[in-house]
Amino acid sequence: MDLIPKPDQVVSAAGNLAHKVFYGGLADLRPMPRTLIDEGTLREVYHYRPRAKVVEQGDPVLLVTPLAAPATCYDLRRGCSLVEHFVDAGRPTYLVEYGEVSFKDRNLGMEHWIEEVVPTAIREASAHAGGRPVHVVGWSLGGIFSLLAAAADADLPIASLTAVGSPIDVSQVPLVAPLRPLLNWANGRGPITRGYQALGGAPKPLVKWAFQLTSFQKLVTKPVAKATRYDDTEFLAQMEAVDRFTAGMIAYPGRTFGQLYHRFVKGNALVAGTFDLGDVTGEPEAAGRTVSFADIDVPVLVLAGATDGIAPVASVKAVVPLLTGSPEVRFEIVPGGHLGMLTGRAARTSTWAVLDEWVSQWSTDPSDTAGGDGAGDDAAPTIGTGRRTHGSASSRSLAR
Repeated sequence: MDLIPKPDQVVSAAGNLAHKVFYGGLADLRPMPRTLIDEGTLREVYHYRPRAKVVEQGDPVLLVTPLAAPATCYDLRRGCSLVEHFVDAGRPTYLVEYGEVSFKDRNLGMEHWIEEVVPTAIREASAHAGGRPVHVVGWSLGGIFSLLAAAADADLPIASLTAVGSPIDVSQVPLVAPLRPLLNWANGRGPITRGYQALGGAPKPLVKWAFQLTSFQKLVTKPVAKATRYDDTEFLAQMEAVDRFTAGMIAYPGRTFGQLYHRFVKGNALVAGTFDLGDVTGEPEAAGRTVSFADIDVPVLVLAGATDGIAPVASVKAVVPLLTGSPEVRFEIVPGGHLGMLTGRAARTSTWAVLDEWVSQWSTDPSDTAGGDGAGDDAAPTIGTGRRTHGSASSRSLAR
């Protein structure tokens, strides 16, 4: 609102306030209807039901959630839901999530998701969609899980991979980089290690606090922003949806958290393009099978958020030169922070448009246009072929 609000702004603000008071909020938080098609240990695979009068067509899309984050990251609210976008376009849409993590799950490591959960979800989505290959889309840690799963098993029915805001070079993360020398000083036996071992993982309140800390400036200025934009219905609805998402954070299992902490945060293990599925703290007896990004032999789309504080552009881009076995690697910078790049208001015309083009380009049927804008053989050159650093003029402008 203006410093001296205009009459229409006053009316809009009063209407928004009344709607919140009498109806509890402005955001349409109804989840998209879905059906459970497979489940296992910390694995739930869902198929989103198609719209009435909309025929599903084309290769399926599987959305891979990151650990600790609720599946609402892909279905934030009506109008800002990647799930809704794909379903409305007739794209067969699937999602894998993990349910509540408890103390009994403390011994599960990352290999559980990389070798069992994600591969099983890919196969189940493919089978449910009639045996078609799957376009795998993973946000944040979900993108890292997807990349490692594809590297570990070349026989998975994958049409393409998309990693959205997935940090590979942790030394490029401003929040972590200054702390790494201090974390390494304790030689793996510091208070953090003792803490997660005693608790069996990272509890939900800690995970929620850590996510909020990465957006500390927004957290501090939130009351002011809300007060000055009370006439902006879309802004307030988005804020409500993000608050619900943050409140739904889930705990990390102990062994998985240990791997993430020791291998990613302290060791920056992925920057070289390989990952040891058994190693937790560096002891030789903990070593397991090593997988390499170079073994990924499917097309890969890498998306980075221009203002992402959790996964800055440089940390995400670091994976591009490591994907030497992929037939095409496309890198794009899109507007938004860590969550906003995936399902913010600007994502509708940026991230989602890139995803539509990418999925259409790498569909098995050249006439497949579900989720896209009619991109077939004639439209393929607009995507570009070959290995490029930036995939579009808008991406290059954001990189400046």
